[in-house]
Amino acid sequence: MSFLRTWTSLAAVTLALVLPQAARAQSYPTQGTLEPAPARPAYPSPGEASPAAPVAQPAAEDPAYAAPSDDALPAEPPLEDSPRQGLPQASEAAPPLGDAPVATPELDPLGTSAKSPLSTSDKWSTGPVQPVPVDSGSMLDGQRRQGPFLSGPGSFKFIAHHTTLGALGGFFTQAFANDFSFDKSSREAMLAGTLIGAGLGFGASSWWQFNNWVDRPMASFTIGNSVVGGMFMAGFMDLFSQDAGVLTWSAFLGAELGAWLTAGLGGGQLPLNDGLLVSSGAGWGAAYAALLMAVIHFSGTDISSKTWRDALLLAPGIGAGALALATMRYDPTPSQILRADLFGAGVGAAVLLISGLVLGGFDQSTPYVLSFLGSAGAITTVSLLWEESVDRSSLKSARDRPYKNVWW
Repeated sequence: MSFLRTWTSLAAVTLALVLPQAARAQSYPTQGTLEPAPARPAYPSPGEASPAAPVAQPAAEDPAYAAPSDDALPAEPPLEDSPRQGLPQASEAAPPLGDAPVATPELDPLGTSAKSPLSTSDKWSTGPVQPVPVDSGSMLDGQRRQGPFLSGPGSFKFIAHHTTLGALGGFFTQAFANDFSFDKSSREAMLAGTLIGAGLGFGASSWWQFNNWVDRPMASFTIGNSVVGGMFMAGFMDLFSQDAGVLTWSAFLGAELGAWLTAGLGGGQLPLNDGLLVSSGAGWGAAYAALLMAVIHFSGTDISSKTWRDALLLAPGIGAGALALATMRYDPTPSQILRADLFGAGVGAAVLLISGLVLGGFDQSTPYVLSFLGSAGAITTVSLLWEESVDRSSLKSARDRPYKNVWW
């Protein structure tokens, strides 16, 4: 009996010591222990609104990352009921508009801000970066190389002209310097001048055409302009000196200057109308100078041969230079220029011939004055009043006028 009482007392003391600790543990949870959340039904009642999912906002605003507005998002179909509908879920970023792959934003090491994987310069790119084209050397001044020297269709003529011009210049400068003597030393000087001039002309023109496009109009007009330049420089130097060597060197340098000015200022793609206009100016300068000198001469004023020579040498250069400046302001078509030249030359020649026959000879100034005025009037009339912008292919007859003019 005493044994049973002893064990009963020990059990009561043990319960008294254990039960207060358990009650205290239930009333005051220890640090780091969370109380479990109350259970939610998987399917909420119809009257109960589903809890709104929290929206993840970045801690710091980054100008490179901007969430699309609600207006820009496409309409989404309603979500079907699922067992996870009632549970709070992390918000997902709206898919981008387009077929581009979704780019996952990168977080900084501290996790305080979001940064778009596309930089400011990359987000505007719409396609892959194209490789930079490499010049293979087949193009020159925007044109594909062609011709025997791979510099344009006029490169051969350009080189041949400068080679010939250099050879002639070297020969004649040495010939006039030696009074066209054919002894051994004179022949050696003329041969050396010819070969050196041809070599220099070939080398300079070859280098130029290799680095610059040379078209047919420019190659053709350099020949005429070199003649005009040589005449002008020879006539200009003849005003100061009558030495044959000086005049020969002046003519050679003037010819080279006229050719290279055409290539340099006109360019390899010299327009045909500009070249025709300059050549027309040179021709009409010579023609009008001759008519004017004839008017003065047959009016009773004696003109020396030197004055005739200088006037006829200088006039083409003056006319060509004047119309070269006119190309900066006017842009006539080649047909307009050729038409004016043909009408002017035809009317001037016809008036000169008819008036000379009617008046009884050409030893008077009247035929030359009438020819001067007739050619100038024909050029002006055709240039200003000829209408070439009208399409005449649809006209039924010559009487169908597409427009009216005060002159007819």
